Amino acid sequence: MKALVKDKAAVGITMLDVPDLPAPQAQEVLIKIMRTAICGTDIHIYNWDAWAQRTIPVPLVIGHEFVGKIAAIGDGVKNLQVGQRVTGEGHITCGLCRNCLAGQRHLCRQQIGVGVERQGAFAEYLLLPQTNVYPLDQAISDDLASIYDPLGNATHAALEFDLVGEDVLVTGAGPIGLMVAAIAKHAGARHVVITDVNTYRLQLAEQLGVSKAVHAKQSLVAVMKELGMSEGFDIGFEMSGNGQALTTMLACLNNGAYVSLLGIFPDAIKIDWTSIVMKGITLRGIFGRKMFDTWYKTTSMLQSGLNIAPVITHHFPINAYQQAFKQMQQGTTGKVILEW
Repeated sequence: MKALVKDKAAVGITMLDVPDLPAPQAQEVLIKIMRTAICGTDIHIYNWDAWAQRTIPVPLVIGHEFVGKIAAIGDGVKNLQVGQRVTGEGHITCGLCRNCLAGQRHLCRQQIGVGVERQGAFAEYLLLPQTNVYPLDQAISDDLASIYDPLGNATHAALEFDLVGEDVLVTGAGPIGLMVAAIAKHAGARHVVITDVNTYRLQLAEQLGVSKAVHAKQSLVAVMKELGMSEGFDIGFEMSGNGQALTTMLACLNNGAYVSLLGIFPDAIKIDWTSIVMKGITLRGIFGRKMFDTWYKTTSMLQSGLNIAPVITHHFPINAYQQAFKQMQQGTTGKVILEW
């Protein structure tokens, strides 16, 4: 079968013919891939940065955002059928540790990532444990289904705190930041302000109906005054992985504010911990999706009118994958879909 492979410890990926996957074993599902989406993680792997060099075994079929149809099922698989349209959770967990047994599989210390530590979804077929396969409502388009993984990250981050009537600041207008902003509006936030240095993505935020899409160099104090906010933001979502963005956010938060942290910082950063203590700010690290509570909430929000269509900006046939990766590297995209 054909697959996109990290075949060398260097910049780039390659389309290769790789051995066909074996028939699914007990409790396994074989999925025929229809569409995949490129994640920031895939860009790190393509660029072969320091994180990728520490993490990725070479060779490896990459990718973890996908939609497909079940091609075959192993013994003991229940409630799934051949031909059924599905996506899947990209974190394979042990099922036996304290967190797994307590229903917090996203915090499993033994988890491994599809397309990161094991063979991924950028291929004609993917094998997954039954417990990681998520059936799709027919009302969910293939495009939306292919980005359930990052949309799930956004759902996890956004719904950690009560949003109704609150004023929200999102730092970082990448695809997940954009989706967080859309979810915050859908869930009842009063004002949603998003910041970035990327003009293209700020324009996408405006299409999603945020209160203000603000260049990071612009004064948030002036924005708050314009919106009639006298006490600061109630909830912050740090999606950028930029230390200065976090510093700016913390300075603009109301006392007792809540912050979800999903952006990954490349280096250690300086934080004014005294301000956090004195303001009584709650910080919550966000990793992955809650299995599968986040998935159900994501589906329910889409069914009830959540619109994230503007986040999906580009489609490429799989044989144009190099062009797709280069487009993403330029920063002039939202989510990029590869059609198999």
